[in-house]
Amino acid sequence: MDNLITIGKFGAPHGVRGEIRIIPLTDFPNRFKSLKNVIIDDSKKLTINSIKYHNQFIVIKFDEFDSKESVNTLNGKLLKVERKDVPPLSPGEFYSFDIIGLLVRDEDETILGHVVEILKTGSNDVYIVKKDNQELLIPALKSVVKSIDVKNGYMIVKLQEEMV
Repeated sequence: MDNLITIGKFGAPHGVRGEIRIIPLTDFPNRFKSLKNVIIDDSKKLTINSIKYHNQFIVIKFDEFDSKESVNTLNGKLLKVERKDVPPLSPGEFYSFDIIGLLVRDEDETILGHVVEILKTGSNDVYIVKKDNQELLIPALKSVVKSIDVKNGYMIVKLQEEMV
């Protein structure tokens, strides 16, 4: 399903009563507090009974599991939510899953490729744009990225000489 967003990965069971560790794959780990349901295997909905935070993990108890053995079947699977359940962002902010796949053009409308990955460098993200097995690294800076149109699937950039 295209409308499902991965927010975590199931880890090992926690205790013997059917709780399981979640490795968060989101910039918003607090989002788990407001969730009532999650989706696994792209269609199976699980109902959340309780949530607690434990070190770098989130520990969840689902109504559907009551033992360590039963919940262990989830280990390694991805935990997803529907796109409608993703928290809204401020104007000019975008989720990585919205950026990856965008067509990238320069200001002259020359197609540079598609965003295939986003590097988190600390100071700013860097978009890896690929076309015909060639990669171009584009810093996610306002001076370089002139516009992003997620709805229409493209990004306009102003290339600096050192990027070409």
